[in-house]
Amino acid sequence: MDRPATIIDIARALNISPSTVSRALNDHPSISAQTKKDVHELAEKLNYQPNLTARNLLKKRSGIIGVIIPEITSYFFSMVITGIQDIVSSAGYKLIISQTNESFEEEKKLTHEMALMRVEGLLVSPTFNTGSYEHLEEARKSGIPVVLFDRDCPGFASSKVFVDVYDGAYQAVKYLIDSGCRRIAHIAGPVSIPTFQERFNAYCNALADQGTEANSSLIVYSQGFSADDGVSAIHTLLDQASGIDAIFCVNDAVAIGAMHVLRERGYRIPQDISIIGYDDEPYSCYFSPALTTIWQPVYDMGLLSSRILLDSINKDVPFRHEVLKPELVIRESSKEQPSL
Repeated sequence: MDRPATIIDIARALNISPSTVSRALNDHPSISAQTKKDVHELAEKLNYQPNLTARNLLKKRSGIIGVIIPEITSYFFSMVITGIQDIVSSAGYKLIISQTNESFEEEKKLTHEMALMRVEGLLVSPTFNTGSYEHLEEARKSGIPVVLFDRDCPGFASSKVFVDVYDGAYQAVKYLIDSGCRRIAHIAGPVSIPTFQERFNAYCNALADQGTEANSSLIVYSQGFSADDGVSAIHTLLDQASGIDAIFCVNDAVAIGAMHVLRERGYRIPQDISIIGYDDEPYSCYFSPALTTIWQPVYDMGLLSSRILLDSINKDVPFRHEVLKPELVIRESSKEQPSL
């Protein structure tokens, strides 16, 4: 038999009805032990596999969770997905994962398509360009629970799981201050994006709490988030400001690019300039010097987001807003704090 065996094939071979085969396969008490035995033996011989899609549709469920993220290839989102997978697979669900590439139009399209596929729940990290939430409202009104993670949609009522990016940035800058640095620069991300606005605010507030105002000559804005963007930004920073003794970078890749230029220009790290990144990418500890950075519990964010979603699917629960705490990972690129 070239095609997969079906319940109808088993029924014809045994001269019984398809409904009898179905009940026998599901161990229904109305079916005799001999019929069950005959059905199971033939099913095994024909390598019969149940049609899970049809079975789930009969049960009015798809068994599928939809995940919509800005990108798949980054360490950050791959770890989130790993956390999600570990929870939903153990609960018997399958994942459909789609990426928006930071396109709001793509996010709307994917949300609509997943609703048509009758996913049982949605885990969404919105794009940086998401400005309205009608597509998410429509999904929720159609009975699909939505949990946001990593990035917020202010005003959209749902469960949400974030990392406290402000706290991470504040920890980084305070550590630099406590280690004796006084001319602390910041290679910032676009402040139009809430995540990077929070990091910028933390930088300014950490300085203010130590009695120092942020100096505009010590702030440059990266055009992107790659090492090449860090190279461009550090050239601009060094050309417009002098006496810098520390730099807080928007992410690890930018920090790595900046470190490359600092060494080329003859600066010693951390003796002349301390540098701290953000995200604790896997490669950060392998550079010389190893990069001090902010670790985010992204795997835990995937675990918690999916647990909350499964609770929302299986029972009526109130919305939850959870904020996970990041940690400063001290390595060789920053000066040690003086002993007390």
